[in-house]
Amino acid sequence: MIIYYNPRCSKCRDTLGLLEANNCEIEIREYLKKPPTKKELKELLKKLKLKPFDLVRTSEPLYVQEFADKKLTNEQWITALVKNPILIERPIVINGETAIIGRPPVLVLDLLKK
Repeated sequence: MIIYYNPRCSKCRDTLGLLEANNCEIEIREYLKKPPTKKELKELLKKLKLKPFDLVRTSEPLYVQEFADKKLTNEQWITALVKNPILIERPIVINGETAIIGRPPVLVLDLLKK
């Protein structure tokens, strides 16, 4: 499993704890330090079955200041998310071809059943 992780985020820490408690092999990806590429983000969106805007943290100050009043295409949102990974919702856990946003963290337990 791969977790898109921000160590300062309590939901990320809770999600990681749940995965560890269930003896999952986990690759931690600190996405703020190593943002996904456009290709990776497109693959992630496909696994999540979401559109780019669905992954945007609309409560993030950067979104409010720079993006709230803009109408962007899916491709423009992908570019914005790659350039500004702080806007990516978290935590995201990937298990093979399936992914889920861990909000609330207990949702990731559904991935263990697959």
